[in-house]
Amino acid sequence: SSSYNRRVALKMFQYYGYNAYLSDRLSLDRSIPDLRPEGCRNITYPLNLPQVSIVFIFVNEALSVILRSIHSAINRTPSQLLKEIILVDDNSNNNELKEKLQDFVSETNSQRPGFIKMVRHTKQEGLIRSRVSGWRAATAPVVALFDAHVEFSVGWAEPILQRIKEDRTRIISPSFDNIKYDTFEIEEYPLSAQGFDWELWCRYLNPPKSWWHQGNRSAPIQSPALIGCFVVDRLYFEEIGLLDEGMEVYGGENVELGIRVWQCGGSVEVLPCARIAHIERAHKPYTEDLTSHVRRNALRVAEVWMDEFKSHVYMAWNIPVEDAGIDIGDISERKALRKRLQCKTFRWYLVNIYPEMRMYSDTIAYGVLKNSLKNELCLDQGPDNDNVPILYLCHGMTPQNVYYTSTQHLHIGLLSPTVDDDDNKCLVDVNGRPRLIECSYAAAKRMKLHWLFTQGGSIQNKKSKRCLELVVSSDNEFGYQLALQKCTGQKWFISNVLFNKHQR
Repeated sequence: SSSYNRRVALKMFQYYGYNAYLSDRLSLDRSIPDLRPEGCRNITYPLNLPQVSIVFIFVNEALSVILRSIHSAINRTPSQLLKEIILVDDNSNNNELKEKLQDFVSETNSQRPGFIKMVRHTKQEGLIRSRVSGWRAATAPVVALFDAHVEFSVGWAEPILQRIKEDRTRIISPSFDNIKYDTFEIEEYPLSAQGFDWELWCRYLNPPKSWWHQGNRSAPIQSPALIGCFVVDRLYFEEIGLLDEGMEVYGGENVELGIRVWQCGGSVEVLPCARIAHIERAHKPYTEDLTSHVRRNALRVAEVWMDEFKSHVYMAWNIPVEDAGIDIGDISERKALRKRLQCKTFRWYLVNIYPEMRMYSDTIAYGVLKNSLKNELCLDQGPDNDNVPILYLCHGMTPQNVYYTSTQHLHIGLLSPTVDDDDNKCLVDVNGRPRLIECSYAAAKRMKLHWLFTQGGSIQNKKSKRCLELVVSSDNEFGYQLALQKCTGQKWFISNVLFNKHQR
């Protein structure tokens, strides 16, 4: 019955993070639209391109999704270029993936001996180490490391293999389109470079101005980092240090690789002519607590690669630079790698490779901001479009991030990562009321946005001389609300003060 089918479909969706019920009913050999930009279709490629090994990693993925990824790789990669496919099962506990997948592998290999290799982990190693075990099993000169929920567009391999053949120190990402997790329709994504914010979550970026000026939509896009799936010269990948296997589970390894490759003499680029559709899942298959892994991994990157900018990562995660109480594991090997490869500084990288990244070197204090009258309440940005700061029970998440700068601004909420989306909110005195206004707008309009603040002292507006204080209020659920008034000597405390004010 259809209601039974709906229940099954919903259960499968909750388990996989995509509509596996529908996937099971779609062809494994479906075609996807050719979304390559003009100019890609009539490029001719040399005949003697290097071969590629495609590695698919997965944990508890729907069998039909894995098989469609494999079919699509075989159908859309010229057979003389595809040496083998390697499947890395990171200890799935899903029975379908044991026998049925093995049957498919055996059947394929009966026609082409050894064409599909299976690597099964006996305990869950996480995405990062799974990629490395896939790489270890590969034998072609070039290795493509992908998720097992992708579909390849026609002509994806040749442009990538040519770029790597010309220069083995290039790490290449295809351009991504989206396979919608509910309908499995292909949604075209705009061409992008790949970067990250200061928490080191990866994000899509506008291609750099230099790329737009060429006026050639098929030209490679220089990219500061990698979003996750990439293609690399097999031996170069080892020389440059693989992935940081001291990282755990998920997140940060692709940002670390991008930073490392640039700082150590290689390059990263996204190719508009190589398109791959990828399911962006509604939720990830690994642990509930992804964030703590991403944070720990981000701090490893900061400590090894970011020099004096490492404080930006601590700041974005709202944790103290000294004694953060987070065990990031042993980083001595990664530091030795950096020394051995004679890599450049992170400042060089920011200036030359990622100039869009905003620097926050004028921050002198950050964290949550509390008033001594009511220690469990924190300054909070409040509902998004209200632009009115509120007091709320302290939880230390992004809406309660506060940054005080040497220019006497108080930023509240998320730090915007790039120069072009300047959406930082600053505390402003608007006619005697506390408001949050986009900082550059407030500065341009000469609004009252400068605050005198020292740890354990008052927060006083430089122009209006009013202080930010708590006033008793019966209609507020916590008994107090924020006001700007004549100073009565209330004390404010912020969790982290950077004593070294002259961080270059």
